[in-house]
Amino acid sequence: MNISQLPLFAGLLPAALNAVQSRSITRDFAPGAVLWRVGGTPKALHIVLEGEVRVHHELGERVRVLHTEGAGGTLGDVALFAGSPYPATAVAAQRTRCLILDAAAVTAIISADPGFALRLLQRLALRVQQLIERLEHTTEWSVQARLARYLLQRATAAELRPFSLGATQAEVAQELGTVREVVVRTLRELRQQGLLETTTRGHYRICDKAALEALALKA
Repeated sequence: MNISQLPLFAGLLPAALNAVQSRSITRDFAPGAVLWRVGGTPKALHIVLEGEVRVHHELGERVRVLHTEGAGGTLGDVALFAGSPYPATAVAAQRTRCLILDAAAVTAIISADPGFALRLLQRLALRVQQLIERLEHTTEWSVQARLARYLLQRATAAELRPFSLGATQAEVAQELGTVREVVVRTLRELRQQGLLETTTRGHYRICDKAALEALALKA
């Protein structure tokens, strides 16, 4: 991938782009590979080039996803800039490739183009906003409403063709802030209500989009 095509690097001054290219390394992660664990010492900023990484926190036996980053997303910036241990664990949700910049490299890029610092701040601000929205949804919205929203997003991405959950039921539960058993039960309830049907193993079709959209708006 041409890194200059990533929003984070697009339009950087030539000296800054040269610093990215000369001071970065790339690393591949297999599905399920741990990039780092909570409490670890931050060493670098990770930018996702391909694939997807889930950042989660474990509360006893329950795992809660804090945010998910796809191509162009940044990881590890909070701990790196704060100089504190990683507050959560990062795991590759699929085969993933990351561009890695250590603290010295990030400083060199900012020195070459101060506007890069503003881009990083904007990404941090957006993530805070997303975390607040996620917290609101997991504390105030029912699991049925959260799952309805998730299914509608999956259906939209599939252009209303039969779609998969895009993850295991356990991973979907983590994304929604619940447990697998509740996801399984809620999927069954949606099928019984005629809002959803199973087409082939692991694939679904929305039968009543309007009703599911109404359900997704209920707290």
